[in-house]
Amino acid sequence: MTTGLAARADFLDWLARERRSSPETIEAYGRDIADLLGFLSAHQGGEPDLSALALADLRSFLAHRAAAGIGASSRARQLSAIKTFLRFLVRRHGLAPLPLGGLSGPRRKPPVPRALTEEQARTATTDSAENSPAMAARNQALFTLLYGCGLRIAEALALNLRDAPRAGTGLRVLGKGAKERIVPVLPAVEAAMAEWLRHRGPATPDAPLFTGAKGGRLDPGVAQRALRDLRRATGLPEHTTPHALRHSFATHLLGGGADLRAIQDLLGHASLSTTQRYTQVDQAGLLETWRRAHPRAD
Repeated sequence: MTTGLAARADFLDWLARERRSSPETIEAYGRDIADLLGFLSAHQGGEPDLSALALADLRSFLAHRAAAGIGASSRARQLSAIKTFLRFLVRRHGLAPLPLGGLSGPRRKPPVPRALTEEQARTATTDSAENSPAMAARNQALFTLLYGCGLRIAEALALNLRDAPRAGTGLRVLGKGAKERIVPVLPAVEAAMAEWLRHRGPATPDAPLFTGAKGGRLDPGVAQRALRDLRRATGLPEHTTPHALRHSFATHLLGGGADLRAIQDLLGHASLSTTQRYTQVDQAGLLETWRRAHPRAD
């Protein structure tokens, strides 16, 4: 019989001595295992016998925690701690291994996107940390495109010269799953792009719209570093990333009264549930709400 309290003490000692886990980690693991053992004591009617543990017991424990109002993230973390504990018991105490791969934890809700304020978005699309005027123009054109049209970084960097956005003409974007969409283009996007193209110089229509220092298609990592440098130079928050500009596009449209389905179309989300992470709004026309809502539509 493998008793719970002795096994828990041995496990925490192993975490401290061999894994050299932090005191905070050890304390958290200790609480998680204690919760399990307390449940098993009530469930089995006495000192928990871990050698008799079954997957059904673990599922019952997770259901019990959910009924107690414990959130999905906390339950997922607790299940991870319990799996580590049970694998330790298999190695050190000869516990018969359980098919833990068949035990899936609660699904965590995707985090709510973190958007910039309108002032921060304007800083990200107009300021520069570059010494080279050409690279400064390129970065401003790219970041203005991400914010002004709600593009993913991969979608923007896949554009060719023939795709250079122009105000009054919809920009054709190839998104995830080869799904195509048309997004309106702000005058601010066209102006920033024109300045970059002036520095970029002429090329064939199928040449990359955004290029790196050596003339090839701009690498996403280079674009991310450029925004990181700008963030540090201007004091923008740490969550200022290329994807945050896309989130800001949607959030600011939503705040201006844009329809959720219109935002879904503009972002290229296959499911409305993905867009619903932002919130619910009333119905309105796609272009009409875009022109009325976007803070740089002037």
